[in-house]
Amino acid sequence: MCRIDIPHQIMIRQHLIVVPARCRGYHLITSLVLRAVGQLPEAGLLHLFIQHTSAALTVNENADPSVRADFESAMNRIVPEGASYYTHTLEGDDDMPAHVKCSLLGPSLTLPVRDGKLALGTWQGIYLCEFRDYGGERRILATLYY
Repeated sequence: MCRIDIPHQIMIRQHLIVVPARCRGYHLITSLVLRAVGQLPEAGLLHLFIQHTSAALTVNENADPSVRADFESAMNRIVPEGASYYTHTLEGDDDMPAHVKCSLLGPSLTLPVRDGKLALGTWQGIYLCEFRDYGGERRILATLYY
């Protein structure tokens, strides 16, 4: 067990991360996030919030690239495009499914920081999940609490 003394005042630092437009899919952004937030505190929490309704964040395996293709296949089977029951269709066949997928995975992550590093598991990475064919740049608000 690690003992962490909590100071009387909690420090908060925020960074806006602008991720350039990416094609539809699951994109590892761990290194991009780490570059953007700079030096991490010895201990704390990093909260990431994507400011969009058709993309999400998740943590999952970062070693085997086939995981990304399998994510895409599985999510498309769970939430198909062009379903006749969608009424929100003006923005294209990929829009409503993107909203549903975003709600399933969620817009935010809270990650532990320990010993000045993200305390991710050996094979874990941060993914930006782009659900639109042409989603444009994405904005992620990163907040460090320490």
